[in-house]
Amino acid sequence: MATPQITPPELIPPTDTAPGPATPADPLPAGADAPSTGVPTGVDAPSADAPSADAPSTDAPSTDAPSADAPRVGGPAVRLPSLTGMRFPAALLVFLFHVSLPAHWLMAGDANTTLFARLTEQAGGVGVTFFFVLSGFVLAWSAREGDPRTSFWRRRYVKIVPNYVVAWALAMLLIASGTAWWRSAATFFMLQSWVPDYTTNFAVNSPGWSLSTEVFFYLCFPLLHAGVRRIAPRRLKFWIAGVIAGVFATPWLATTFIPAGDVYMSNEPGVSGLHLWFAYVFPPSRLLDFLLGILVARAVMLGRWRDIGLVWSGLLMVAGYVVAELPGVPYLLAQRAVCLVPCVLLIAAGALADASGRPTPFANRAMTWLGEVSFAFYLLHFIVLSEARELLGARLESGWAVAAFVVAECAVSVLLSWAMYAWVEKPLVRRWSRSRAKAPAAVAA
Repeated sequence: MATPQITPPELIPPTDTAPGPATPADPLPAGADAPSTGVPTGVDAPSADAPSADAPSTDAPSTDAPSADAPRVGGPAVRLPSLTGMRFPAALLVFLFHVSLPAHWLMAGDANTTLFARLTEQAGGVGVTFFFVLSGFVLAWSAREGDPRTSFWRRRYVKIVPNYVVAWALAMLLIASGTAWWRSAATFFMLQSWVPDYTTNFAVNSPGWSLSTEVFFYLCFPLLHAGVRRIAPRRLKFWIAGVIAGVFATPWLATTFIPAGDVYMSNEPGVSGLHLWFAYVFPPSRLLDFLLGILVARAVMLGRWRDIGLVWSGLLMVAGYVVAELPGVPYLLAQRAVCLVPCVLLIAAGALADASGRPTPFANRAMTWLGEVSFAFYLLHFIVLSEARELLGARLESGWAVAAFVVAECAVSVLLSWAMYAWVEKPLVRRWSRSRAKAPAAVAA
């Protein structure tokens, strides 16, 4: 019998009444932990009034000292507006990736849509990687001693869950009413990333899988952060190199040791849905990205990081994306690892620029505002795209009409994101995320 073919990240998640493939790379992790600029961050900021850092206490203080030739930088008192501003471009990559999905194609012809889909094929994966690394970086940067683990977990819960549940309910009402009850339950309880089945991973509101994975990160953070603090400063570079090597090895491990199953990607015949799940979705596999962010933050704060600046970091990001799009690069490697190092360099460069008071294009008022609402944007944009395509009905004939329609979809997504941020996220965060102990002004994770 012929092996069924799917095209993984290019298709919307299936429902039981209208089966169809799903989208893996739905990047903008749940609560991409970006810092604040003085008001609560869109994803992981505790509150503007009480900007407590989201970090657990460590029972044993670190004995790490900065290098002799570089002062210690960073910490809870240093805000990182550039990292907040970087969140929206990363979220926009996810948006553009989802626009390119076959179910959302808007033009009657195939040439332009096929080219656009090809150019944005890796955009989702880059966004996910960026946010997973950013999450570990900012939580480690903003960590302060004496903050109980229960307080850390409470703040994470209040930041993530209300927005997630609202988006889940909207998705069930508008685009996923035919989903099997057990898949709906798995997504409601944020367990979908643990199920080795792509239909479940990306069911209901497809981007929700990354929040399922982020929850695991948050549970692990107290232990990981305490362990990283015990690493001698001179050894951090070896740990960073080892984790990067582990990320690059993950696609090989998936295709070598994970059974293929009976569903394969149409654009990568040697990669099955199970391979994709293990290398791209499975929380323990993605924990390496999060750990890398913690390690890099520690190295930066201890003066053990060589900054190449935002310009070179940005150029390397562009170069990495071009490499990821090359035909000969294995799909899972491109999705999972090719842009990892550029993401790390860009995040570290932005943090060091903010710590030293240097201006960046990401720290202005407009970019930081967009960064604040980016978590809600991440959760809502897929629903907007799916519903807008359904309402449109026929495909458009003009490329300009398509461009205008996509801009309108983005604008509606931003507007709805602002509403969710203002009416759901911000009030709850202010009410429940405040540290019970008075703390100095901190970077909001």
